[in-house]
Amino acid sequence: MPSSKRIVHVISHTHWDREWYMPYEAHHVKLIETMDTLLRTFESDPDFRSFYLDGQTIVLDDYLQVYPEKREQIQKLCDEGKLSLGPWYILQDEFLTSSEANVRNLQIGHRDAAKFGPISKLGYFPDSFGNMGQAAQLLKQAGMDTAVFGRGVKATGFNNRVDDSGLESPFSELVWQSPDGSAVLGILFANWYNNGMEIPVDPDQAKPYWEHRLARAEQFASTRHLLLMNGCDHQPVQTNLSEALRVARELFPDYEFVHSNFDDYVQAVESERPVTLSVTRGELRGQQTDGWYSLVNTASARVYIKQLNQQNQTLLEKVAEPLAAAAHQLGKPYPHGLMQYAWKTLMQNHPHDSICGCSVDEVYDEMKTRFAKSMEVGKRLTEESVRFIASKMDTSSFAAHSAEAVPFAVFHTSGYEGSSVVTLELEFSHRFFDQSEDPAAIAAEVKARTHGEGYLINTEGTAISHSAEDLGVRFGYELPSDKFRQPYMARAIRLTFEAVNLPQLGYKTFAWIPSLDGAAGGKAGTDEAKTLLRGGRVIENRHLRLTVEDDGSYSVCHKTSGQIFSGLGIYEDVGDIGNEYIFKQPNGDKAITTKGLKAAIHIIENTPYRASIEIIHSLAIPASADERLAREVGEMVEFRNRKAGRSAELVPLVIVTKLSLDRNGKGVRVHATINNGSKDHRLRVLLPSDAIASTHFADSIFEVAERQTAPSAVWENPSNCQHLQTFIDVHDKARGLTAAGKGLNEYEILQDGRNTIALTLLRCVGELGDWGVFHTPDAQCLGSNVAEWMIIPYGGESERFDAYREAYRFPVPLTTVGVCLQEGELPHAEQFLAWNGDGLAFSSLKINEERGDLMARWYNLSGNSAVLAVQPNSAAETYLSNIMEDAASEPEGGSIPVEGYKIVTVGIKL
Repeated sequence: MPSSKRIVHVISHTHWDREWYMPYEAHHVKLIETMDTLLRTFESDPDFRSFYLDGQTIVLDDYLQVYPEKREQIQKLCDEGKLSLGPWYILQDEFLTSSEANVRNLQIGHRDAAKFGPISKLGYFPDSFGNMGQAAQLLKQAGMDTAVFGRGVKATGFNNRVDDSGLESPFSELVWQSPDGSAVLGILFANWYNNGMEIPVDPDQAKPYWEHRLARAEQFASTRHLLLMNGCDHQPVQTNLSEALRVARELFPDYEFVHSNFDDYVQAVESERPVTLSVTRGELRGQQTDGWYSLVNTASARVYIKQLNQQNQTLLEKVAEPLAAAAHQLGKPYPHGLMQYAWKTLMQNHPHDSICGCSVDEVYDEMKTRFAKSMEVGKRLTEESVRFIASKMDTSSFAAHSAEAVPFAVFHTSGYEGSSVVTLELEFSHRFFDQSEDPAAIAAEVKARTHGEGYLINTEGTAISHSAEDLGVRFGYELPSDKFRQPYMARAIRLTFEAVNLPQLGYKTFAWIPSLDGAAGGKAGTDEAKTLLRGGRVIENRHLRLTVEDDGSYSVCHKTSGQIFSGLGIYEDVGDIGNEYIFKQPNGDKAITTKGLKAAIHIIENTPYRASIEIIHSLAIPASADERLAREVGEMVEFRNRKAGRSAELVPLVIVTKLSLDRNGKGVRVHATINNGSKDHRLRVLLPSDAIASTHFADSIFEVAERQTAPSAVWENPSNCQHLQTFIDVHDKARGLTAAGKGLNEYEILQDGRNTIALTLLRCVGELGDWGVFHTPDAQCLGSNVAEWMIIPYGGESERFDAYREAYRFPVPLTTVGVCLQEGELPHAEQFLAWNGDGLAFSSLKINEERGDLMARWYNLSGNSAVLAVQPNSAAETYLSNIMEDAASEPEGGSIPVEGYKIVTVGIKL
């Protein structure tokens, strides 16, 4: 018979935020002190059995950066099972980092942890501001069966009733299931991850301490195994823990106190786990709470950081990696080391207190530097890849048009075919020189024998409508791998045109033909209209008709279905007396909007391939909150109890909006420049859908999550903002509206009778919030801010996946490169990897480091089974892998079944 004695598992840990209320290096110093103390404690106390390093390997990276000589000591502790490493590289915010960033985080964390010893196979999410719905599937594919988390599920205690939402549990143990059916044991920190911190040694203090904590742990535990976490944020090591546990054993002989670890604790829980644990499905976002502390508004704190993150992630996963993979197929070594360095540098910005925008200002100065470093590496790797590919292209057919033809290639790597307007700068007539020559004379020589006039053709020799700007003669240089740097002077032009029918993952070539008669040469195009304008404020292509009203709002007609979406683009500004974590509108505050406010409207682009309208609003808004806010912040008045309003002083909020419609575009592109001179406020753009639906769909981590528009009955917060990755969608059977953004991660669906999408563009606050007073003047985002989004209307539910593909294409930039006029092995247009599959979304294409195989990933957007057909550009064997890129013993055919909501990784042997 097993013992009925309760077993208290005390797990020592520290939750290490690398940067938060202090800059990184200040926390770094504290980390060194903490690790030094930990190592000394292990040496001096044989009963101090284990320590959990917060599930993130970067803690050791940061320590060994200062003390590399301690590596062997740490290695020994790992081998002995006293230190537990991984599974993550960093503890990320799951919703504000991309699907692939979450995967790279696991991959790199596993790789780094394996260098020291066994990998902690525990899905550790102690302080995530909400948990992704596909977590269980990701963990199962990575060989993990348990997740530990602190937010998203409400623990009621076993004597309390549990509702049918799936977001309440009587126990701290539950079953957490992903949409595809993958399930893990979920362990909720029902009493948080500090419920066993600073255990007293003095018996008089220890007795009430344990009475309270044991009762709380027993209230939620489904087995006799009780979890007490001995640590907290930046918590120093409790060096007298062994003595504290000895005292506890004397005071409470009916309990067994163990200095434990997660492996032993989880194994013990599993051995006694009841079969009737509640099942929680999908996302954990605090839906069954009062809504005030979901912390979702971190998605709009310091929007500029989210925008840099989107650019950086997209560059690495949708540009640099697939292009390096394509170059590798042609013989170029894949830059594994540099790619991992770029990813690690980026992911150092992904801890929740960093990417969420809820830290002190100094943190973001360093984050901007990290983004710049990672992107510089990504751009350089991209340049090297496309130059290598370009060196093998056959462009000789352009010579028939001119011996001076200037070929170039446009690479498209979004994973979805389509047409896009591209702008590039093209150099030609290079004249290299050395130090013995006069650069001014060289520049004059190039200027004399070249000019900026000519025409543009495709590979069929058809002239293409374009805009060309002569940039004159300019300096440049090349860095050959076999000799010293090579400076040159060259003529440069800036070209803008529409590249049509670009492949999913590949390129097309074009050529600039210098000619003093720019209209001559090339076959005439047959699909060329002179303009997309239909009157002063109407732009129309074959898919959409855009009409701009006097107040700068606009309507879009989806021509195929006849559905009209009106009242789009009204801006709404309200006060915000909350903090970086939480939006709080002042009591009695009324929104200030551009509805009915006359705007200055101008046509700023009118070409056969694109038309653009500029709209200028000047909105008078309060300069800040009133003087009460500063006093309330200083006195730490809880945000819900603040009485501050908005100031009487008004300042102009100038918004310059550019609406663009491409000739083949299926969505309206919007670029807004916001000149912000105000503090303590939030700006949103309103996009009414007029769809009749009680749910909506948000792009999230490896899924498009269906969410209830109305909050639960226990929700008290007047605001119901939520996270998105790339887009938000509302639709019914007849009509649908998708809004895609670039680094715009917060939205709300308004219950205004029109199911309006409210997309947050800017949120300006002056304090960090949480446990102290930390002023954050830079979080007011004063000065010039930009925002970009796309509006994609469509004809209802049956067309939604087509709209999603357009949304996924939107943030992925095209890549261009000049090509020599040459013969080569590659054709003038090429697709490196082709695929098809209804309802599937493309995620990534890269090279596996151990085997050198091509690894490609997709996921099923619906609950229906689909078939993925993969066509590499050469005969190759394919196999089904997982997110960790493990090899499979059995090859797959060209068609791969994909169950509903499944994530599939396909390996292709080269």
